[in-house]
Amino acid sequence: DLGLIAERGQLVIANPIYEEVIPRALTYTTQVTITHETLWYVAPDGRLDMPKLLAAFQHFFREHSEHWVERFDYKEAGPQLLLQAFLQRILNGGGRIEREYGLGRGRTDLLVLWPAATDAEQIQRVVIETKLRYGALDTTIESGVAQTWAYMDRSGAEAGHLVIFDRMPQRSWEEKIFHRQHMYQDAVIDVWGM
Repeated sequence: DLGLIAERGQLVIANPIYEEVIPRALTYTTQVTITHETLWYVAPDGRLDMPKLLAAFQHFFREHSEHWVERFDYKEAGPQLLLQAFLQRILNGGGRIEREYGLGRGRTDLLVLWPAATDAEQIQRVVIETKLRYGALDTTIESGVAQTWAYMDRSGAEAGHLVIFDRMPQRSWEEKIFHRQHMYQDAVIDVWGM
């Protein structure tokens, strides 16, 4: 009724302004309470150290996810919103996130844009594909790596990361937490389990 969501064969955010405003509004209180600072994740060459940033989020998620995810009204989207809040907290120092939603498909595509300090014309472009694990891990990784590569190819990104959230309470954190690299179409894609 408010015009925030439209139906175009599937549910979509109605326009680009709402695509930016909705996740920021949903995650604002989380963003302001995250104590991580932008400078912790900027390499000497001015580029974002995405593996360091995602490893820090992985640690943060393991320690705090039950507490934080319960705060969101949308529990299914909670892990993805928490990642977006964490990234937004860091990227407010000069970069931005473009979001592409796979509503109803358990995924969100994020494109991180960060200006390289050594060259004002160069923008670091990094894809982060998020998926919720429902079935076999290998199947989730296989489809997710292909989706990540396709988004990298479409956006001209130099790096890609697949983040898989495992919401099954019977699995231990030791099973859920991992970092692997996969080759796909001559690209290295980092896969992060949480």
